[in-house]
Amino acid sequence: VSGASAFVVVTILSTLHADRNVYPSAGVLFVHVLEREHFKGEFPPYPKPGDSSNDPITFNTNLMGYPDRPGWLRYIQRTSHSDGVLYGSPTAEHVGKATIIEIIAYNRRTFETARHNLVINIMSTEEYPLPYQAEFYIKNMNVEEMLASEVLGDFLGAVKNVWQPERLNAVNITSALDRGGRVPLPINNLKEGVYVMVGADVQFSSCLREVENSQNQLRCSQEMEPVISCDKKFRAQFDIDWCKINLVDITKMIMIHSNRPDPGTGVLPDIGGYNPPPESLKSRDFFADFLITLAVPSAVAMVLFSVLGYSMCCRREGVDKRNMQTPDIQLVHHSSIQKSTKELRSMSKNREISWPLSTLPVFSQSEEVVPPIHPDNYETTSMPLMQTQT
Repeated sequence: VSGASAFVVVTILSTLHADRNVYPSAGVLFVHVLEREHFKGEFPPYPKPGDSSNDPITFNTNLMGYPDRPGWLRYIQRTSHSDGVLYGSPTAEHVGKATIIEIIAYNRRTFETARHNLVINIMSTEEYPLPYQAEFYIKNMNVEEMLASEVLGDFLGAVKNVWQPERLNAVNITSALDRGGRVPLPINNLKEGVYVMVGADVQFSSCLREVENSQNQLRCSQEMEPVISCDKKFRAQFDIDWCKINLVDITKMIMIHSNRPDPGTGVLPDIGGYNPPPESLKSRDFFADFLITLAVPSAVAMVLFSVLGYSMCCRREGVDKRNMQTPDIQLVHHSSIQKSTKELRSMSKNREISWPLSTLPVFSQSEEVVPPIHPDNYETTSMPLMQTQT
């Protein structure tokens, strides 16, 4: 429970199958530690003495009669060999309502369980809510580390030195992963980060408002670290991202109340049986719809098709008209070119092909020529042309 100027975490240890009552205050951070050492005595020990400390124990917490916890209460346990922590900040709407949390411890070695009940009685306080609240983002902490009473007490002490309030309370703590942050890489001992909301009864100090000046706002927009005069009071233990600090003045906030309708029981009223429409329905004429959707586009398509067909088929000039418009000398030149081309092609098919020296006839001493083994005529399409050899 939070005090007037310091934060003290009260560790509550339950007894076997007994209910434990706690009394947190609305608007003040509530922390309950589930210590593994306390639950180990409820499970059979190892055959060898002194080995029971290695039992892996996990916890399941839920609101009695429901599968999950209340919305304001969160739970974290990093590994099965670390303690579990219940934490959260109840609001005024939970005041006077007893909240029973079922705590079931699972021994992963023996598969046995132990069940405890935690009764949370939320009390009202005159200080709720504190009018001035500041939320800090601490980059070098995990949420379970920040929930430790010593660490959180050191942080609140540093905040009190730079703020100088009469009353200072921790309002809430949230992991950066719950705000959309990424899981850090397992290198260089990186932390996931944690948001810490604190409340006070006096105006924000000049140090906290330094982040609002134009120079620091410009540095934050350029992803540069702003210059804060009181950062040295935190830097030794807490690495604060001053660009993400959020200062809230509740006294200047406009409360908007919306009138919500009564949700009711969720059962539709009895309005009688099903009343189908009568059979004597007026018929509907779809002829106009047919004309708009089919007839009109078809008529336009036929007109376009007719125009295109007339242009392509009925407006052709033809070869005769082309020859009539062409000069005679041009026709003669064209005819002579065609005739010469045909004559050259005919001559190239009938000419004799000379073979290379390696295929020429062998001359004997009697100067008689041995007939070649190849025929005299070949098609130019099956043999390449070569220079005539004599």
